[in-house]
Amino acid sequence: MKLVRSFCTSSSGKEGDPFEHVASILVNISQKEDGRKLLLDPKRGLMKQIIRQFDSPSPLRKKGVSGTIRNCCFEAKNQLQNLLLISEFLWPALLLPVAGNKVYSEEDTSKMPLELGSALSIERELEADPEIRAQVLDAIYLIVLEEAGRRALWSVNGPRILQVGYEYEENPKVMEAFERVGSL
Repeated sequence: MKLVRSFCTSSSGKEGDPFEHVASILVNISQKEDGRKLLLDPKRGLMKQIIRQFDSPSPLRKKGVSGTIRNCCFEAKNQLQNLLLISEFLWPALLLPVAGNKVYSEEDTSKMPLELGSALSIERELEADPEIRAQVLDAIYLIVLEEAGRRALWSVNGPRILQVGYEYEENPKVMEAFERVGSL
C-alpha cells in the first residue's frame, strides 16, 4: 500500500518524477499470483489507484500501468468480479490506447459510459508506444475469455472501439493482438 501510495503521489519538482520507477516494480509484483491477489483486493483499492496513473505523461509510468493491468488479468478467471468492480476506470485504460484517433459518432458514444464516450467524441493523440497497445489488448483478451468479461466489453461498446482501432493500426504485432481478441 505504501508503494502504491508513493507511486500515485504526483511530483512537480525540478528533479523530475522520483517515483516513476515504481511502475516497473508494480509490474514485477503483479507477475506473482500473491502480488496479483493483493493488487486486486477490492478492500485495498490499489488497482483503481494504479489505473489512474495511466494518464501520466511519463512513458515509464504508462508502460508500468499497462503491464500491471495485463498481469493482473491473468487472474481474470478467478478475479473477474474484482476487475469488473473497477470497470469505470479499467475500460477507459484498456480501450482508449487502442481506439485510434477518429472522432466517434454520437450513435457509437451513446452506447458507452460517459468517461469513455466523452474521450472518444473529441480528437486525441494516438498512443505512440506499440508495446502499451499490445499489453492492453492482451489484458482485454484475458478478460473476454470469460463469458462475463465478454458481456462487460459489449456493454461499453468495446467491439466497435476495437474495430475502429484495428482499422488505424499499422504495427504487425499489435494487429496480431487485435486479431486474437477479435477471434473471440
